[in-house]
Amino acid sequence: MSGLWNWSAAGLIEPDRVRNALAGALESPVGELPDVGPGALMCDVYHVGGDFPTLIDVFLAPEHVAEEIVASAVAVRLGAALLLPDDTLNPTRYVLAEPDGTLRAVHVDEEETDDGAERRHARPCTGVDPACATGPGCSRSRFRPGGDPGRSAAA
Repeated sequence: MSGLWNWSAAGLIEPDRVRNALAGALESPVGELPDVGPGALMCDVYHVGGDFPTLIDVFLAPEHVAEEIVASAVAVRLGAALLLPDDTLNPTRYVLAEPDGTLRAVHVDEEETDDGAERRHARPCTGVDPACATGPGCSRSRFRPGGDPGRSAAA
């Protein structure tokens, strides 16, 4: 274990609920910073504004499982959408793990605040969205552009 995962969840979700969902998805203990037991993952949960106000930082994340698979399982357990970084260098592009387990590429408006990044206005990455032109990689991602531009990404 050595990775770091940074996610944002739709809605204000209590830290213990997030840790329990993560522990269930990974079948591994998850501890609160700084009180982490031996062999446990460390997870910090805090709140900011925006459409995805619960920020989740997972330290010592396992390398043997794909982050998006775990995020999808956690989204299902929480019944809330999660944003996680995608595999492009486009700063507005994320992967949305929906409460039904679906994974899809989206663009999000982001604003840095003193409390952390606030993310708003998630919309499908269609390949023609103006945000697709602001950074490289949308068409080279394994999360290909697609989806209905008229459908809200948070729906």
